[in-house]
Amino acid sequence: MTDLATALRETAEQHGDRPALRLDDHVVTYRAFLEAAQGVAGMLRARGIEPGSRVGLVFPNVPAFPVLFYGAMFAGCAVVPMNPLLTAREIRYYLEDSGMSVVFAWDQAVQAATEAAQEVGIEAVAVGAAGPTREQLGDAEPLTEPVPRGDDDTAVVLYTSGTTGQPKGAELTQSNLWTNAHTSARTLMEITPDDVVMGCLPLFHVFGLTCGLNASVLSGACLTLLPRFDGAKALAMIGRDRVTVFEGVPTMYSGMLHAPDREQYDVSSLRSCVSGGSAMPVEVLRSFEEAFDCIILEGYGLSETSPVASFNHPHAERKPGSIGVPVAGMEMRLVNDEGGDVADDEVGEIAIRGEGLMKGYWGRPEATAESIPDGWFRTGDLARRDADGYYSIVDRKKELIIRGGYNVYPREVEEALYEHPAVAEVAVIGIQHPDLGEEVGAAVALKPGQDVGVDELRDFVKQRVAAYKYPRHLWVQDELPKGPTGKILRRSVEPPAGVRTGS
Repeated sequence: MTDLATALRETAEQHGDRPALRLDDHVVTYRAFLEAAQGVAGMLRARGIEPGSRVGLVFPNVPAFPVLFYGAMFAGCAVVPMNPLLTAREIRYYLEDSGMSVVFAWDQAVQAATEAAQEVGIEAVAVGAAGPTREQLGDAEPLTEPVPRGDDDTAVVLYTSGTTGQPKGAELTQSNLWTNAHTSARTLMEITPDDVVMGCLPLFHVFGLTCGLNASVLSGACLTLLPRFDGAKALAMIGRDRVTVFEGVPTMYSGMLHAPDREQYDVSSLRSCVSGGSAMPVEVLRSFEEAFDCIILEGYGLSETSPVASFNHPHAERKPGSIGVPVAGMEMRLVNDEGGDVADDEVGEIAIRGEGLMKGYWGRPEATAESIPDGWFRTGDLARRDADGYYSIVDRKKELIIRGGYNVYPREVEEALYEHPAVAEVAVIGIQHPDLGEEVGAAVALKPGQDVGVDELRDFVKQRVAAYKYPRHLWVQDELPKGPTGKILRRSVEPPAGVRTGS
C-alpha cells in the first residue's frame, strides 16, 4: 500500500511508544498520534464530509497540523494546506477554487479563515495548537480503518503559480506523496526510527510536508516542530532535542550562521543537513559547514513534483552550487523552446517526469496540458548539465519571486495594488537580497492628477496580502516600460539607484 493513512497505522503498530511529534515540552507518541488522527477522521465523517472532499488547514508548525492532516487522510479526503499569514481575501480564493467543504484554522488565523468561510458558505473550525479537543470531537466514533484510496486519488491540492493568472492547485496523489517521502527518507536522508528531524520548514509547503512530516512518519522518526523560525531558537532546539537531520532553506542556514553567540550551542548531534527551496549561496554553505561541522546536501524540486526531483546524494560526489542528479523514480532533461534536448553545458529549461509528478492542476485542464505538453513537466527553470549528469540552475524562466523560501507571485501583489484608486499601472519584480535571496519590489505609475505617497501605497497593499508578500521597495514613476502590444515588461523595469534587481 502506498497511502499515507496506512503508513501512519503501520508505523504506530511498530513504534507506538516512540515520540512522533514534539513542540517544546509537548510530546506526542505514535500511538497517540494515530488515535488522534482516527478521532479526526470520525469527526469528519460525523460532519458529513465525504471521501474525496477538500479539507482546508491554516496552521503553522504545531501538532494540530499533522493530526488534522492524517485525520483527513484516514477519512479519504484531500487536504488544502494554507499559509496562516494569508488574509481573508486570499483564503477565500482557495476555498472557492478548490470547492472546499470545511476549513480548520488555529487561533491566530481563525478570524481571517472565518471571514472567508462565511463569504463562501462553509464552516470554519478553530483548533488549538495541540489539535481538536474532546468537546470538538464529540461523540463521533473514531475511524479505525482508513477509507481505501487508490494510488491516483488526490491527497493534497497545493496552490502554486507562475507570474500570470491566479494561483493553481497542484493535485498531488497518494502515490506522489508516499513515493517521494519514501525516496527522501530512505535514499537521501537515510532516516531511521532513532532520528530526530527538525520541523522548521512550513508543513503547509510541500518541502516540509514531504521531507519533514511524511518522511518522518514513514520512518518512525520524531519531528520536532518550530512554528516560527529563529536562528538562535533553532540552534537551542538542536541541542535540546538532539536533532540529527536538519532540513531548511538557505535563509535558515544563514539565520543560524549569524545567530548571536552561536558557539555556545551544542549541535554535535547533527549528521545530515539538507537545503532546497532556492539556490544556496556557496559562501553561506561553506561558512555553515565550517562553523557547525556538518555537510549540507542540496536538492531541487517544485510543488508539482511532490517535490524532490534531484539531489546531491549521500555517498556520492557532492558538487557545491549544483542541484545534483535525478532521484530514484524521477527523470530530468533540458529542453529548448521547441521541446528538443540540449547538449551538456548548454542552457535549457528543466523538464521532469516520474512518480512524483502531479496529477494536474485542479480544474484547469488547459493549464495542465500547457505545463505537461508531452508527459514532461516544464519547470520554467533554466539550467546546465555537466558531463557527470549534475544540474546547476542558471536562472528562472518564470518571473516568480522567492523571498526567504516563500513563493511570491507578482500578479497577486499587482492585483492588490491595482485596487488603490490612484494606481494606473504596476510591475512587481524581484530584487536581490543578501539574506532572503530576493525581496519584493514594485514600480507604480499613477493616474493623471493623482498624488499619493509610497508609504500609503505600501500600507494599502500590506492590508491585502500576507506579510511576506508586500513590497518593501516601492517607487512611483511616470510610466512603465511596455512591449509592442502594450504589455508591461517586468524585466525592463529599472528600480531606483542603489537597489539591485533580482534575476
